[in-house]
Amino acid sequence: MKALAFLDKLTKDDTLPGLHIEPIKGSADSRIRTGRVDRGYRAVLFKLTEGGAVTYVFHGVYEHDKANHLAERAVLKTNPVNGVTEVRYVEPAPLADWEKEHAEYEAMAQLEAEKEATEGARDTAEETVAAEAAESAQAEAPEPAEEAAVVAKPAEPEVPAEPLLTRHGVDATALAQLGVDEALAARAVQAHTEEELLAVAEDAEAEWQELVLIALGSGQGIDEVRREFGLDAAVDTTGTEEQRILRGLQHPAALVTYTWIEDDEELRRVVEDGDFSAWRVFLHPLQKEFVERDYNGPAKLAGGAGTGKTVVLLHRARRLAAENPEARILLTTFTRNLADALRRDLVKLDPTVPIAKQLGEPGVHVTGVDALVRAVAMKAGRDVGAATGTVLGAEGYDLSDRRDAKAWSEAVDAAGGDLPAEVANETFMAAEYAMVVLPKRVRTVEEYVRVPRRGRGTALNRKQRLQVWKVIEKYRAAGRAKGALDFEEIAAVSAAYAQQRAEGGGGRFFDHVLVDEGQDLTPAKWQFLRVMVEPGRNDMFLAEDTHQRIYGQKVTLSHYGIESRGRSRRLTLNYRTTQQNLGWAMKVLDGGEFEDLDGEAESHTEYRSARSGPKPVVLAARSFAEELDAAADLIAKWSRQPGVKLETIAVLVRTKPTLTKVVTGLAERGVKIRAVEQESVRAGAVVGMTMHRAKGTEFSHVLLMDVRDGALPVGMRKANFSEADLDDALLRERSLLYVAATRARDVLAVSYHGARSPLLG
Repeated sequence: MKALAFLDKLTKDDTLPGLHIEPIKGSADSRIRTGRVDRGYRAVLFKLTEGGAVTYVFHGVYEHDKANHLAERAVLKTNPVNGVTEVRYVEPAPLADWEKEHAEYEAMAQLEAEKEATEGARDTAEETVAAEAAESAQAEAPEPAEEAAVVAKPAEPEVPAEPLLTRHGVDATALAQLGVDEALAARAVQAHTEEELLAVAEDAEAEWQELVLIALGSGQGIDEVRREFGLDAAVDTTGTEEQRILRGLQHPAALVTYTWIEDDEELRRVVEDGDFSAWRVFLHPLQKEFVERDYNGPAKLAGGAGTGKTVVLLHRARRLAAENPEARILLTTFTRNLADALRRDLVKLDPTVPIAKQLGEPGVHVTGVDALVRAVAMKAGRDVGAATGTVLGAEGYDLSDRRDAKAWSEAVDAAGGDLPAEVANETFMAAEYAMVVLPKRVRTVEEYVRVPRRGRGTALNRKQRLQVWKVIEKYRAAGRAKGALDFEEIAAVSAAYAQQRAEGGGGRFFDHVLVDEGQDLTPAKWQFLRVMVEPGRNDMFLAEDTHQRIYGQKVTLSHYGIESRGRSRRLTLNYRTTQQNLGWAMKVLDGGEFEDLDGEAESHTEYRSARSGPKPVVLAARSFAEELDAAADLIAKWSRQPGVKLETIAVLVRTKPTLTKVVTGLAERGVKIRAVEQESVRAGAVVGMTMHRAKGTEFSHVLLMDVRDGALPVGMRKANFSEADLDDALLRERSLLYVAATRARDVLAVSYHGARSPLLG
């Protein structure tokens, strides 16, 4: 916290003798200063004086000699093409070469560690081949003779003859018109692959130039890049140099790197809160736009994993609460774990934001959507009868009771005998009920025969509809007998109650509704959220990523009274993981076709990251025991690396039974590991999670285990699925692997035994 103490003193009085704010003799920029943080470290700053006011531009804290080297050569100036304020160097600082060599050394050490882990697993396999033969006979998958515990090496991709940016219609002249450095642009237009372009972009002295090159390399249009980074505005050349520099620090492209610190409390949050500060303080200009913009109706923000959708919601909730202390703001998401994380991060963002604990209180009410549904249902009390009649055609239900998990299979067994197998199953019936019957409030067979079934995929003739309705009647009759409802029925009934309450003059429960992970919500829950707030200005703000849909069916918002077309935008820059990890995860998506909540086709090809790291590795084993051995060795290597804490390492698997076996097996091999389900991650142990539970988390190192055929995708009997339902289930499995892979910030490894999952390609 010495840096915090330094900055705190600087904001109060820059003449304090303990700060030692000093110019550098012979420096390239007369504004440069260094300050004493402690005996070994100095801060590098630029001092701007304009109209009697002093502004410091904080460049960083460095070891004493390095700070002096940088200060001698650093220059603060505006880009002549676009007016963006940048720090440049009059000549390459000698320590820049040292930094590059150090980074290369770290990368080599990482690769060497992974290689040693793999070779150790292979040696073990060779020494114990006789014993493994007996064990493999009882393994979960057959032993392929041609595979051993080795790193799977994909075929080297063919290098395109034409440079990458040329293929996207971008040349050096176009880059120069954006303000990209001439030498950097010349190298960029020669890069043939995304990997080569990323290596060039990392050499950019100005961060905005690095991001521009990555965006163009991913296929984003040059006009869109101009708008996103504010490079389409005319340059204001009036005023003094200091005035131009201060204006340039407010430029959207400069705000990628710089933020303005106005008070001590904000400064303290910047310094004290570690990695989270990069998400909640240093907003990308496009993110800031979504925080501050007002909308006349529902607005939707789409984006891939790690693009900062959640942080936009947090900032937007904070902004709405600050503008109107009496506003009732709902911040909700699909699961309780994610809602708990939202609440924690909102408090970290701003401890002064009022948190509403009860329904109807002013402030930000943070809760999972299921919990909110139950709260509204309990609020209904005796008035719930009219709502159940509207939705189900009958009263007399206890909204606190839950249906038996076997209710659908029992209804199918009782009344579905004349239906084809792809319809007469629990999966189809539950989806038909949730996607058609409940949102349309179908209460009779006559209504069901006429109701549209858009998007269901499997056609039903009149005779089949009559038979399906018999199954639904059996299901509802069982519920009436017990007075119990399922989760979707409770959501539909609560929505009907809230609508009747509003129409009767009782008002809405909230003034603003913000929804995270919207792609996982069902029609009944969307109808419920729609009636929580009066239609109008800033009523609903939704975040979604169709590639992360791991629950439920595809939904189109306009079918449920939420029209966000024309007010939808997308984030494409990943702040979490490296380009190598992101590229691996996106290849998993290549085999699927995705639609967003507006019903529009969604591509993942434009997603990119400004970070670089080692390539993900895939480890193959001949048995589960061998896979556990390799995993234990790899985790041991990771945990010995400088700065890697056990709780920043995660092992993710597809199912809870597999998690139990993996945690037990790794613990037997000396790994200190803890399975995490509903509770939070704790320090001191490797984290074991299912891939579903891992959603919304991130770790420095991630190992995906048991990614084999039959385990991921999880075993599916085709006879129990219609073709459409099977395709959608497989799409969700693809998305689940994508979600799991994008939990890794720095290092990603994947392992399996037997036959590899078809999702690995």
